[in-house]
Amino acid sequence: MGLKKIIIHWTGGSYIPNKTDKQHYHFLIDSLGRLHLGDYKPEDNIDCTDGKYAAHTGGGNTSAIGIGLCGMYGFKNFKDPGKFPLTKVQVEACFNLCAMLCKKYNIPPSNVMTHYEFGISNPNTTSKGKIDIIYLPPYPSVSAEKIGDFIRQKVRWYLQSAKN
Repeated sequence: MGLKKIIIHWTGGSYIPNKTDKQHYHFLIDSLGRLHLGDYKPEDNIDCTDGKYAAHTGGGNTSAIGIGLCGMYGFKNFKDPGKFPLTKVQVEACFNLCAMLCKKYNIPPSNVMTHYEFGISNPNTTSKGKIDIIYLPPYPSVSAEKIGDFIRQKVRWYLQSAKN
């Protein structure tokens, strides 16, 4: 079976992961780009029937690695991203982490997605209507519909950079 996809989220909290964040994501990235490990290993999500897995994506946890970007508490809209907008160093650390995980688990970059994209592709799940990630404060010109493509392009760039 194996791990087949990576789903990226924002936590909706502050810049530092809390206990709940660690229960729901395999990896968390704070505002300074530091990596924090969640309570579960990615391999725990290969089979979610035992109840011991990171529950990050309603209807999409099986075979999925969950990455949480710490922040976006109070997000209202693109003009008001809240008290803890995602930082450039944070999102770039996420793209690099995704590249490393793609390489380690043989996941194609095309299988890296946002929670928002998963919800659109899977409307009969509780992920329908999720807004993470529809806005990247460091890259405000990237529209909600293009963020997934932007992220996958960045992941490919980091994969290629690692080869050189």
